[in-house]
Amino acid sequence: MAEPENSPYYITTAINYPNGKPHIGHAYEGIAADVIARFQRLRGRRVRFQTGTDEHGLKMARKAEEQGRTPRDLADEMSGYFQLMDEKLNISYDRFIRTVEDDHHRASQALWQRIEAAGDLYLDRYEGWYSVRDEAYYDESELVEGEGGEKLSPQGTPVEWTVEESWFFRLSKYQEPLLELLRSPGFLEPASRRNEMIAFVEQGLRDLSVSRTSFDWGVKVPGSGNHVMYVWVDALTNYLTGLGFPDDTPEMAEFWPASLHLIGKDIVRFHTIYWPAFLMSAKLPVPKAVFGHGFLLNRGLKESKSLGNVTDPIGLAETFGVDPLRYFLIREVAFGKDGSYSPEAIVERSNGELGNAFGNLAQRTLGFIAKNLDGHLPAIHGHTDADKTLFETVGRAVSKELPDAFEALALQQAVEAWLQAVFACNAYIDSEAPWALRKTNPERMETVLATLYICIAQLAVAILPVIPESSEKLLDLMGIPGANRSYSGIGEHWYSPLAEGGFRIDKPTPLFPRLELPAAEEESA
Repeated sequence: MAEPENSPYYITTAINYPNGKPHIGHAYEGIAADVIARFQRLRGRRVRFQTGTDEHGLKMARKAEEQGRTPRDLADEMSGYFQLMDEKLNISYDRFIRTVEDDHHRASQALWQRIEAAGDLYLDRYEGWYSVRDEAYYDESELVEGEGGEKLSPQGTPVEWTVEESWFFRLSKYQEPLLELLRSPGFLEPASRRNEMIAFVEQGLRDLSVSRTSFDWGVKVPGSGNHVMYVWVDALTNYLTGLGFPDDTPEMAEFWPASLHLIGKDIVRFHTIYWPAFLMSAKLPVPKAVFGHGFLLNRGLKESKSLGNVTDPIGLAETFGVDPLRYFLIREVAFGKDGSYSPEAIVERSNGELGNAFGNLAQRTLGFIAKNLDGHLPAIHGHTDADKTLFETVGRAVSKELPDAFEALALQQAVEAWLQAVFACNAYIDSEAPWALRKTNPERMETVLATLYICIAQLAVAILPVIPESSEKLLDLMGIPGANRSYSGIGEHWYSPLAEGGFRIDKPTPLFPRLELPAAEEESA
């Protein structure tokens, strides 16, 4: 359900677990969230976008021990790689949060105390299966059998029998409120994830172990010095920390509850069952929406260190360009489902759609103006039906089809609507042939070029969330004022003043240079 256009918008990614360097799945989630955040900014909304790293837990403690270093030292190094990834991929977050920060410890402890005050915590003994890799508890009925007969989590990760004193959260108390929430329209998408979570809750919820005593790398439990919080209690609280909780900050008042938690499908349970229950207990509003996206597969296979197919997203961006990579990931994958990528597919999408379709359209049009009109913007001498049809086609795509799809998180459909409008512009320039009109009807040539100029500008603004650097470069070249770079600001009304003001276009350079596969990829293709 769409929120009012003038309302604040708070979007978060899951905070990444930095026990290893970023892979393409981390990049995919960050880019998708960035596209959504940029789209909402173009709508004119006040947006807050948060990402970061989740640095506590047994997995980080053991990784540091293996390397003979402190957990904090490991966390400092590895978090830096994720910040570098966001910088390289042009991810426009407002806050990069780290769970080792003092304000986060304070927020986590304040949330714990609220839950405790509600009577929802009690001390007991935990005995059960725990996956260090997932940082998750599993019931015996959820386990699967590995090839050697060993017990594994539903994700196929090793589990170990754990026995320790623990604080428990009365999750079972919230079964009915959670079912009501999960069944409410728009809270959890896509529908397949919603159905899974409803089925899980309907089976009956057991109280949740929410502290550990077997290690000390985490947020201390208030009043229980030998307990640290279960890493997911700590991690989920980051969404409040970034707004200044527990203080009554302007950010808390403006942006909470979150408009959207964007997460991977493997952590939907934590965000749509545990997290809302914690918030209900603490008397805080629950998030408005959660979206569980699919996995990104490498040539159809899930990435893993054992297969040797883990891809460095920064390396991909350096090889193919940031915008081509961003475009490919949003264009290629039906958002919410698993998708696959390969260097060959990136090259094909970029060369065919960005380069040949959109880049060549802009190059031909602006280059023709620069060469044949000395760079002066052409005048408009009345519109034909062909012009009006193109305006209607492009206008419908950029003001209706693309925004509606972005709003519904149908990111692939949004790009498809944009691309169809690009194809319509290419068909128009081929049929109107301004190069022929230059000799036979110069006034008509000018109108055709002005029509294309206006449409290209609209298309550049529309696709800006996906390829921000290239779009901004094109809009700069075209002289489009910053005030017009929004979905409500772009239109024909700005063209005449720009043309009458004497703006001139310099000869353009190719917006999307043709990509080639690296030699090693060509040999393996």
